Amino acid sequence: MTEPGLAARARLDRALDRLDATFRGMTAKSDEVQCECHWGSPEELALLKLPDTELDPDLLHRTWSASDWDDHGAVLRRVLPQFARELTGGLGAYAWDIDNVGASFHRADWQQWPAPQSGAVREFLYAWWAHTLLTPDPAVPVPEPLALCAEASATIGPWLAVWEALRHPVTDQHLTDTVGRWEWDLLEDTLPWRSWAFWPDEEAESARAELATWLVREAPARLRATGAPAELRHAVRLLGLPHADRWDDPHAPRHRYA
Repeated sequence: MTEPGLAARARLDRALDRLDATFRGMTAKSDEVQCECHWGSPEELALLKLPDTELDPDLLHRTWSASDWDDHGAVLRRVLPQFARELTGGLGAYAWDIDNVGASFHRADWQQWPAPQSGAVREFLYAWWAHTLLTPDPAVPVPEPLALCAEASATIGPWLAVWEALRHPVTDQHLTDTVGRWEWDLLEDTLPWRSWAFWPDEEAESARAELATWLVREAPARLRATGAPAELRHAVRLLGLPHADRWDDPHAPRHRYA
């Protein structure tokens, strides 16, 4: 691993340890309830009211992904140290549900928690994001953490700023790969991930527009540095044109209509 990657790993380890210390002893509310038919047993619910008890992966998933807790913030605080470590490892058998993680943080309203708690969560998200960007083959591919962090915080600018500041061949390659994955959605002026955080439409549109503007400014040089195909570089250029003008351009990706 490169020197920046090692430093990013050390930062992430410190952030995970900080979550352990900050949220040690946390429990769900004593009167928290859940549907036995759809969520789990009374015995499993009782575990959430015991501090520092490891949950099996299935129970952990059901806990963070459930959307109908009376106090979602308290429940997330209870599982957060274990959940964060599972998340950085890719969520294992539950990787298919990565799209819902940002919404879980969003529902918990973590940015309104007491400063030591919100600060620990913020540092974890930033540390994980930087580590992901500097890892050639991260456990969770770069587009997912970017969407997750944007959903969790209801803003995309700070996460793009981290990417912009990390000038490295690995981060450049991740940018090329992400543009390739999101190219079509971006050219159609669509948010390039499924949003479960229920942003107001204008905020989701603002995030999409900010992402497109950033790519028009930031991506060309980094795409060239990775030897990205010409059609991908043209796609970024087309993002800078009004939507109606893109499809008259000789380099518009008409083959995608097939």
